[in-house]
Amino acid sequence: MFLTYFDAMPRRLLALVAAACVAMLAFGLYLQHVVGLEPCPMCIVQRYALVLVAVVAGITAMIKSRGALVAGSGLMVLLAGFGAFVAARQSFLQWYPPEIASCGRDFYGMIETFPLKRAIPMIFKGSGDCTKIDWTFLGGSIANWSFLCFVGIGLIGLVLVVRQARKR
Repeated sequence: MFLTYFDAMPRRLLALVAAACVAMLAFGLYLQHVVGLEPCPMCIVQRYALVLVAVVAGITAMIKSRGALVAGSGLMVLLAGFGAFVAARQSFLQWYPPEIASCGRDFYGMIETFPLKRAIPMIFKGSGDCTKIDWTFLGGSIANWSFLCFVGIGLIGLVLVVRQARKR
């Protein structure tokens, strides 16, 4: 019964995905500016992935073409997979912190100081801040919950791609 929703209203489902991404971004900004948690470089990358997923899902929801729906949903799967990868890497660093953890530069400091080809690998290596767990909900850190959200978004996009491709 739930899968019929994917067929009946895929554009509404994509709009809900975009709204959920905006809500998660707003919560991240709340944690940063109200609670006072500073995001690490991997958190920043996950935010960019959420922004891209929200934009792709929102634009795809506005287009009525089936081909655009398949392409947009496929792109959403790729972006969510990227976000899930970064969140999984951060979760791994939190569960198994390196023996020598040093606080590195923040994301903007890396971009301003180093060329982009050197800054990007530095972001994915993480720093001491990326291993730190400042906030938990039901035993999961922000990175754990981010991973679950990205996986859910990716599964929604994958089901949309498969269901729409089968209609052809």
